[in-house]
Amino acid sequence: MCGIVGYLGNDRAYPILIDALKKLEYRGYDSAGIAIWRNGKIEVARKKGKVDELREICASGFEGTMGLAHTRWATHGTPSERNAHPHRAGDVVVVHNGIVENYIELKEGLRKDGHKFLSDTDTEVIPHLITNHLNKGADFAEAVRLSLAEITGSYALGIIHEKDRMLIAAKKESPLVLGIGDGEFFVASDAPALIGRTNRFIFLEDNDIAVMKDGSLRLMDVEGNEVERKVHVLHWSGAMAEKGGYKHFMLKEIFEQPMAISDTLIGRVKEEQGEVEFEELKLPGLKRIKRIWMVACGTSYHACLIGKQMLEANLRIPVEVDIASEFRYRDPIMGRDEMLILVSQSGETADTIAAMKEGKRRGAYVLSVCNVLGSTLARDADGVIFTHAGPEIGVASTKAFTTQVSALYLLMLHMGRKLGLMGNEVVRARIADIKKIPHKLQTLLDGAGSIEELGRKYMGFKNFLYLGRGINFPIALEGALKLKEISYIHAEAYAAGEMKHGPIALIDENMPVVVVSPNDQTYKKTCSNVEEVAARRGNILLFKDTDAHEMAAKANVVFHVPAVPYDLQPIVHIVPLQLFAYHIANLLGTDVDQPRNLAKSVTVE
Repeated sequence: MCGIVGYLGNDRAYPILIDALKKLEYRGYDSAGIAIWRNGKIEVARKKGKVDELREICASGFEGTMGLAHTRWATHGTPSERNAHPHRAGDVVVVHNGIVENYIELKEGLRKDGHKFLSDTDTEVIPHLITNHLNKGADFAEAVRLSLAEITGSYALGIIHEKDRMLIAAKKESPLVLGIGDGEFFVASDAPALIGRTNRFIFLEDNDIAVMKDGSLRLMDVEGNEVERKVHVLHWSGAMAEKGGYKHFMLKEIFEQPMAISDTLIGRVKEEQGEVEFEELKLPGLKRIKRIWMVACGTSYHACLIGKQMLEANLRIPVEVDIASEFRYRDPIMGRDEMLILVSQSGETADTIAAMKEGKRRGAYVLSVCNVLGSTLARDADGVIFTHAGPEIGVASTKAFTTQVSALYLLMLHMGRKLGLMGNEVVRARIADIKKIPHKLQTLLDGAGSIEELGRKYMGFKNFLYLGRGINFPIALEGALKLKEISYIHAEAYAAGEMKHGPIALIDENMPVVVVSPNDQTYKKTCSNVEEVAARRGNILLFKDTDAHEMAAKANVVFHVPAVPYDLQPIVHIVPLQLFAYHIANLLGTDVDQPRNLAKSVTVE
């Protein structure tokens, strides 16, 4: 996820773009760049690091009244000045948020036509494609349209050309808005970046192309057909705008999960072929792998517990899961015929990095699953899978977790296919299952307003018990962790069958018991556990996916979650628990985004 912004008007573009870019920095902060058009020339500056570092090298110059700017969250190519946006080919300059899935094929064709590439990014093919069409006689807008028709993947684009004082924007599966001013136009990834300059916005739809020139705006689709879009007037305060209208970054990130999971799938799932491929991953000969280790901390550890169940059940390879801080001190028995999977949002967690070093020392193949390109785990592991969740500002992890689980699911399909354990038809069906998850999550989120009332009802309790079984036991752990992290309320999670071995002594009407109980192979057993809670007058919050749940009548509160296949249940069941914790914390007035005593990335032991 990256932030893009553009301006065309009568004012100096540079301060407008830098100010908007600073507001978009939560979308990416490994590099930044700016391009300004003036009198038929485009001046470009790029810098590794944050927007303020870009500002330092742009103290003078940049006097034009049209331009683009970009703050990057790397997906292709390590964070560096050469990979920073804007990217240029000939007279064309582009900023991009999204992923060009077929960039390798496009790049090969363009090289045959004499094009030379200067970066490792997927984005760079876009200005080259446009230049190619310009060289064949197309005008600027037509060259953009023809180029977009060749691209497979997602994009939010700002494009300028030295020979035309024209700003073009285009959108497909990545957010992009137009700001409408008095004789001026703005482009941004999010409307909040433009609050203060205008409150009139057009929210572009997929396949829209916006052509802005001389105070006029023309909208068309990639087929060249004219389209119309409504102008919306937003009345947001500055604080609301910073978070896209949400009160906290955490809430925003909860609602970003459908898109984050879609981004994790893009370019990897080939449903028609029944294959999952990772461009950045080179696995060893899998038939020699006798055991898999999974090591992580906190929320990522819970993702590993889910990954263990998926990998063992589908690959029939034994999997051990360790907390990183324990693993590094217990002298694990590990060798060359084993794989070590390290999961971390930041890729910089000290204990997880130490586990990587230990695994390498013992000769294991080390694979990292992380969210930050260029991080230590990404650089130093033998292989890496990026989750593409985008920056996560809230300390309590939400979208990083669901994208980690999604990435592990894709890894399971990839390995199953390579090992010959899953045929094309099976993988095709499993891909179809996970491709439905973003829509199911969006439906859940659209109907989740009642969870705020649940928060109001339960905010006064001091202790909670969370129960789950099978692949959903880690969701009980994660739900309890979220409540503890941000509301400071004590919560514990147990495998539901363990309740009789101690926690049952705590249950009475003052002990809310949160039960994750989908209709799966553990359903009947979980119903028995709920019956035991009810018999002791426990206050039951039941999260279920079947309308006919036999314990619904005995629960104090029932929340319905969409039914999905077993391996994907954790992704949909954690979302209402995230919201439940959020609303309790918000109602209690805690610092949701920066809870006391916690840090986003634990880089010391």
